[in-house]
Amino acid sequence: MAEDKKWYVMYTAPRAEKKVTQRLEENGLEVFLPMIEEIRQWSDRKKKVQRALFNGYIFVKTTRDKLWESLQVQGAVKFVHFAGNHATVRDQEIDAIKRLLETGVAVEVDSSEIETGEKVKILGGPMQGFEGECVQRGNKDYFIIRIPTIHQNVMVSIPRKFLEVLGT
Repeated sequence: MAEDKKWYVMYTAPRAEKKVTQRLEENGLEVFLPMIEEIRQWSDRKKKVQRALFNGYIFVKTTRDKLWESLQVQGAVKFVHFAGNHATVRDQEIDAIKRLLETGVAVEVDSSEIETGEKVKILGGPMQGFEGECVQRGNKDYFIIRIPTIHQNVMVSIPRKFLEVLGT
């Protein structure tokens, strides 16, 4: 029986995420490198740059017996372990991050411990239809996608009027 493919979390050399992704894709692997666009300000100009959402991390969809093979590409460092096992991320989180980035909304990454929020459904705006968790920070509401295996949370500010609180 063939082992199911899962999304494993690979740690790469600093600023090597794009190159490692490209090399793994050339080897026929399914890889996800979440990228966001930022405006960088230099003294003489502004420029839009693409950077990795999670510095040093990419997601590789493969089977456990193929992990070692994936590490043979230049720039790959190791697969992340969590509680003694290889860290994996559920398809739901990967899909949510992909959808989120496609909307082009401003996202923040936060690595602090964040309290459990309310279960919500987003009723309007570019993320309409998303269901998940919402937390309050200061006077703003944030939709949150947790990636516990790398201690990261992806957060998007959502106006309260677009949120429907769901029963627990």
